[in-house]
Amino acid sequence: MNINDVTLICKALSDKKRVQIVQMIAKEEKCAADILDEFDITQPTMSHHMKVLCDCGIVNCVKKGKWSQYSINWNRFKEFTAFLTDIAI
Repeated sequence: MNINDVTLICKALSDKKRVQIVQMIAKEEKCAADILDEFDITQPTMSHHMKVLCDCGIVNCVKKGKWSQYSINWNRFKEFTAFLTDIAI
């Protein structure tokens, strides 16, 4: 993982709602509608948050018809935490 990747993930996780979304989908894959039901935000705002999380690579998006299913990209997440562990030593 390079410094640009780490920076993108840190920026993505600098928003409270995005951290909450990551916590939610870490437990199980969720569709966009289920995520939206948990927050007091508009659909375009939720789409923006999901785009940021997907663009940095820690969230996967799979289109199933007109629905989007989101899940954690555990390999990417582990690379990120390993990077953080390395700099903490």
